[in-house]
Order: sequence, then C-alpha cells, then structure tokens
Amino acid sequence: MQDISIIYSPSNTRELHSWIAILNNECIGNIHLQIEPNKQIKFLDAWVHENYRRKGIFRKLWDTRWSFVQQHYKGYKAYAWCKPMSLSLLLEKGFTEGDNCVYVEKIIEDTKPLFEQCFVSC
Repeated sequence: MQDISIIYSPSNTRELHSWIAILNNECIGNIHLQIEPNKQIKFLDAWVHENYRRKGIFRKLWDTRWSFVQQHYKGYKAYAWCKPMSLSLLLEKGFTEGDNCVYVEKIIEDTKPLFEQCFVSC
C-alpha cells in the first residue's frame, strides 16, 4: 500500500475539510471534518472501499486529519459519532467515550400537510 496518496480538499462553503486516499488514480477512501461555532470540530464520516479495508488506510486517513487539526486548531474541542469498530482508535487518541446513540430511519412518504392526509367523515 506504499503507492497510496492522501490528497487534501478544502471547501469554502461549509467549513468542510476532506482528505481522499488515491491509489492508481482511483478514490479508495475519504475522511472529513467540519469546523463549527464555539471552537468545535466535528469529525465526520470516513469510508474505505471494501477491497482495501483492514490495510491501514482508515488509520492513515485518520492520522492525516488528526495532524491537520493539531497544527491548525489548538484549543478547539473535537468530537465524533463513531461506529463500534472505530471506537478503539479514538480512545487510543485520548478521546473519552460519551453516551451511546441508536440509529433510526424513516422513509419520507408524503409532503401534504397533516390535515390533508386525514379523511374525516361526518
């Protein structure tokens, strides 16, 4: 995995910063962060292509992002919502574990106002 390049990609729209892992001119992973008010940094999702998982790419992306915030955002508080398999890395880096959260989902079905969805018969 020596030929992997990590490319930094800033965004001017949402204070979003991204890093992309490239191998043979293909994106094989990415990681993001968002700068928030009150000196907070939200670590956003990361992704590694399934063919390249368990090869240190996530850690390389994570360490690159971590070095960036250490250099540019001293005094800020970083936080993240992570999956169980990522938790050990964050704990290793000195993060403290907070409350657990549960994933929920709903398919959006209708955009009519509630009173138009209900049929009332007299």
